[in-house]
Amino acid sequence: MADAPIYEARGISKSYGSVVALEDVDLSVHAGEVVGLVGDNGAGKSTLVKVLSGAHQPDAGSLHLDGQERSWRSPHEALEAGIETLYQDSGLCPDLTISGNVFLGREKLRGGLLGKLGLLDHRGMARIAHEELDRAGIGLTEVRRTVKDLSGGQRQAVAIGRAVAWARKVIILDEPTNHLGARQSGEVLRVMDKARERGLGVVFISHTLPHVLQVTDRIVVLRLGRVVADEPTSSFSPDTLLKVITGLGRSTADVIPEDAPA
Repeated sequence: MADAPIYEARGISKSYGSVVALEDVDLSVHAGEVVGLVGDNGAGKSTLVKVLSGAHQPDAGSLHLDGQERSWRSPHEALEAGIETLYQDSGLCPDLTISGNVFLGREKLRGGLLGKLGLLDHRGMARIAHEELDRAGIGLTEVRRTVKDLSGGQRQAVAIGRAVAWARKVIILDEPTNHLGARQSGEVLRVMDKARERGLGVVFISHTLPHVLQVTDRIVVLRLGRVVADEPTSSFSPDTLLKVITGLGRSTADVIPEDAPA
């Protein structure tokens, strides 16, 4: 893991009228690191994701990518800079093939005159999609299957695999295991491990605390728009993490007795 963060939010504040959604929030992610972002409903997670992805502009604070201050005027600008965001609905088109979804919005044209006529290179896209999904740890060899024929876990794995394939810097995942069973969630978590291995920074937002504790390197806890904890995952147990989220402890030090065994 590099010493300097690959992506960093410094002093981010955002209000909607009289409602303060974020107040002086710092968050960083390093290359090859999975950071869990957790908090109760209304903690500010969704607002922070929208700021990080370029969907919303902060009222105060700054964003830094590779140490350079950046300001996103749109999600497209963040995408162009190498930041991929996967929201809860996955953004897949069920009637398209797996490869069609991987290349959605980035379609490849055939060469020569056929390309000038707007014909797509379906064979080339299928080959590249298979290679990229395989690198991401997704064992779906039939990339010409339609997405509607996949299980929920496979669909989410494809969505994350698409993000891994195109991301150059950071992937932001908003509740990717929501409404999935244990086996399907395991497929998604394995893809996140592959993203880490490829040196990408991953921000993982989830209410499912066992998944956060399983896959992350560090956990940031938001409460009422402020960061109340930012510590290595090894500092938390399920009980202590829940207490910090709910306000029974400001940090792990508040909920772990001093004489507790190491």
